[in-house]
Amino acid sequence: MLENIHDHAENIADKRMGPGILMLSPSMQLLYSDRRTWELFGRINKSQGGKATQGVLPPAVAELGAEIMKILQVRTDAKDWEQFRVKRVLGDPDRPILLCGFGLPEQHGSKSRILITVEELGRRQEAMVDQAKELFRLTAREVAVVQHLLKGWTNKEIANALKVTEQTVKEHIKHIMAKTKTTTRTGVLVQVLRL
Repeated sequence: MLENIHDHAENIADKRMGPGILMLSPSMQLLYSDRRTWELFGRINKSQGGKATQGVLPPAVAELGAEIMKILQVRTDAKDWEQFRVKRVLGDPDRPILLCGFGLPEQHGSKSRILITVEELGRRQEAMVDQAKELFRLTAREVAVVQHLLKGWTNKEIANALKVTEQTVKEHIKHIMAKTKTTTRTGVLVQVLRL
């Protein structure tokens, strides 16, 4: 049993797409980036009418870096990095991307760094629902109900969205509770959000 849980956790970890990471010098020279960063930058460029060009920072990312550099010029104490974070939401409204920039100051300004994480918003919740589907063996309809429960919808709202009766929604929730070994809607959400 424990082996199955471990294998399942590894399978989930393999499928999970984390944020992209980018590190820049104070002169905006690229020090580090990963493949995920460039995938998401390609989407940002496309959503802003440009082409996805490899190796070129999207203008919004360059602007974020410049804003962080201005802050780094004022805040030079190493503990100051905890006091600020600059965020931007970009990209396609249906699949927005969050840029989160941090300045990592050093006493010698030339050694300061800019760290930017690039993350697809909404993917985490989608990933949790996918994991719940797999772990609890939920049907497609049960997954749809869970997605609406995560939005805080009532049984009536879920029934209208799925074009079924409220009684059918109640039955789906009852089955979901049995599969997740919970007794309340909140319990179901706790089980899903824990993944």
